[in-house]
Amino acid sequence: QVQLVESGGGLVQAGDSLRLSCATSARTFSTYAMGWFRQAPGKEREFVAAITWNSGNTAYADSVKGRFTISREDAKNTVYLQMNSLKPEDTAVYYCAARTSSPVRIPTRSDDYAYWGQGTQVTVSS
Repeated sequence: QVQLVESGGGLVQAGDSLRLSCATSARTFSTYAMGWFRQAPGKEREFVAAITWNSGNTAYADSVKGRFTISREDAKNTVYLQMNSLKPEDTAVYYCAARTSSPVRIPTRSDDYAYWGQGTQVTVSS
C-alpha cells in the first residue's frame, strides 16, 4: 500500500510562513492526485488544497486561496504546501492524502482519497 511521510509542521506567529512536505512511496504513474486536508480541534476534517500529478492542476479551499500554494517535485515523489500569511484560524493538524484512480474532477473530498499520512501539527499564534 501507499506510504505517506509528512514533515514541516510547527509553531509560528500570525503572518509567518511554513512549508509542509509529503513524500509518497507510490509510483508516479500510479498516483492521480495528492491533497492536503486539515482538522482543527472539535471540527471535521476539511479540504485545503489538491494537485493532479500528471497535469499539475490545482484546487484550493476558499479560506486559503491566495495564501497557500500546493506544488509537486516529481523526482522526489513529493508534494508541498507552502503556507504564507498564516492566521490563527489555520491552526490544525494537516494531513496529506493520495488518490491512485482518476475521477472526472479534481478530488476535493476526504472520501476521494484512499491513502493518508499521519498528520502534522501546525499552530499559529496571534
